[in-house]
Amino acid sequence: MAVNNIVWHDASVTKEERRKKNNYGSYVLWFTGLSGSGKSTLANALARYLFENNIQTYVLDGDNIRHGLNKDLGFTDEDRKENIRRIGEVSKLFVDSGQIVLTAFISPFREDRQQVKDILSENEFFEVYVKCSLDECEVRDPKGLYKKARNNEIKHFTGIDSPYEEPENPAIIVDTETQDIEQSVKQIVSFLVEKGFIQENK
Repeated sequence: MAVNNIVWHDASVTKEERRKKNNYGSYVLWFTGLSGSGKSTLANALARYLFENNIQTYVLDGDNIRHGLNKDLGFTDEDRKENIRRIGEVSKLFVDSGQIVLTAFISPFREDRQQVKDILSENEFFEVYVKCSLDECEVRDPKGLYKKARNNEIKHFTGIDSPYEEPENPAIIVDTETQDIEQSVKQIVSFLVEKGFIQENK
């Protein structure tokens, strides 16, 4: 659908001004991985840590977004792509507003994750690969989805009858099969400190 007769209206408060007032940057930490790998748990644990250190964040969670903004989308490849495209645009708005956004989406396709990165500026998108084997995710199966997928009750389920493309060069690999949530949060915090994005909590 062509977009005509619209003109971008510049905001009176810039992204840079918001960042300066906040005294920290704004960017996306994009948590990707199989269902059950711990994306949402990890993103929320990190959000709590940052909040308690006076850093404002917002978690965009795959299931939560499908209750509202993306409730019209299914799980075909086409709908998955549109799901991620919309989240990318929402994430960009959060970054422009001066916030750190933590997204927890399976986001199975490399091309879609790259498209989100491409609409953001340098040092505004960091892919966090929440690594956990399919076998372990099936053992956990916190929502009972793998069982349903194996019983053909769910179609297009990532890892079963729909592919997951692992990140080729993620900013961080968090192995939730071998380390707990506290260790995983510390790993990401260390990354942010090394990048100079946050101050180390003494």
